[in-house]
Amino acid sequence: MSESVPKASLYYFPPSIWCSAVLLALQEKGYAEDEVDLKSVDLSKGENYALAFLRLNPKATVPTLVVPFEKTLSADSESRYKALTDTKAIIEFLDKSRSAISRTNTTSSAPAPALAPATIAFTAISNNIIELLHSDEGSPNAAKWYNARDETSLQELSKSLGPFFAAKRDAIAFNIAESEKGAVQASTKTKKFWEDKKAGIAELAEVFADAGKSESELSPEGKSKRAEYFKNAKKLWETDLKAVLTRVNKEMLGPFALGDQLSLADMHLAAWLARLVSLAGGNVSDKGDGAISKLENHIGNGFVLPKDFQWNPPQRDGSEVQPVTQSKLAAFWDAVKERPSWKKVYADGLH
Repeated sequence: MSESVPKASLYYFPPSIWCSAVLLALQEKGYAEDEVDLKSVDLSKGENYALAFLRLNPKATVPTLVVPFEKTLSADSESRYKALTDTKAIIEFLDKSRSAISRTNTTSSAPAPALAPATIAFTAISNNIIELLHSDEGSPNAAKWYNARDETSLQELSKSLGPFFAAKRDAIAFNIAESEKGAVQASTKTKKFWEDKKAGIAELAEVFADAGKSESELSPEGKSKRAEYFKNAKKLWETDLKAVLTRVNKEMLGPFALGDQLSLADMHLAAWLARLVSLAGGNVSDKGDGAISKLENHIGNGFVLPKDFQWNPPQRDGSEVQPVTQSKLAAFWDAVKERPSWKKVYADGLH
């Protein structure tokens, strides 16, 4: 694409689940690599709390897609931009912007299949699934942060999340200090946002910092915070995520969310399920039954999804395909992991 033609910029963090959903959509829609500028925002260093990024997205979240307004797409006009900060809106925008009727200055000759549901009924199913995946009860980020229900697993989790939350806390503290001494000009609203985020992050940072201590070594406050952490973790995994998995498995048609054809909801579902399977000890080489079994066992208490979906899985190596009966989510895993988009986004493993 010519440098003079304005194009979109995707601010993303590669390990981020919802950034992965957008990257899957870019691949499925056939966008060329030169059509979207990828700009890394390192969440592990708290770069999303920097004032420069907050001007783009006051919520400090990724993915953030900055796109030129349609009327300023020509090379001889001054470009104006808007920021999309909601994953659902970003994926819908990418779907509409590269199609048979779009006016995008595409440089790709790849097909641009429509991902939007074709009927009102399918739209309702799609919206229900996406809403479940982005609900507080189904939060994949919370699932990662609270992926420990005993002292041993908390110690292990703290090896990665301890430095992660400490760095985020320190980055926010640095921004607050810079604002207080006048090095940067931050609004009252931004300062309050920093303070609120710092308080929430500090709670988890302290729990992970104390993870190496036995119960007897903790202060009364430390004991209380650890107990609250385990309470939240148990509820999230054994009640909330269990319920969301059950509902998603029931809502979807199989093997994809709306049947045989890939759709918008599958971008969200693929990234969401990859995160949960990863947290349960799964990997990209797992087949559907194995991946979902690991997830079921991780939730515990005998949880099992109904195996009531019969289908013919993707053919491999020219071998004869026999009908199998699986849970819909296991069938989804087997179907989606065969796609080139999945293989590219998860080339280095699940995250």
